[in-house]
Amino acid sequence: MTEEKKQVIKYRLQRASEELSSAQVLLAAQRNLAAVNRLYYACFYAVTALLETRDLASSKHSGVKALLHQHFIKTSIVENEWGKFYQHLYDARHDVDYTDFAEFSAESAQELYETAQNFVAEVTRLVEKEMIP
Repeated sequence: MTEEKKQVIKYRLQRASEELSSAQVLLAAQRNLAAVNRLYYACFYAVTALLETRDLASSKHSGVKALLHQHFIKTSIVENEWGKFYQHLYDARHDVDYTDFAEFSAESAQELYETAQNFVAEVTRLVEKEMIP
């Protein structure tokens, strides 16, 4: 793996961590819709880091989701439950961004935050495993 590729992966994992922190601030301010958006992006950046370990990429969010399922969920590298969570968060982000009068309770947003933290941690662990020669 080239040094440039390692830097891209590191950057994406850093962005995932930053987005989790942003979501935490937004939750504390009771900005649940914005927090859900940031939680999705935290997981998205983590997934794109994982895809990068195998030279996989997509210019579309749906493509990133499809590549995750094809190369990591269906092959049992990533547990199916994480695939379901990513799909749920993908749908939630779409709703809060594009649906008029979308709502997300503080409790639901907090649950998503806790699960997203675990998702990012699990994907980070897999990224590190993938990077070992």
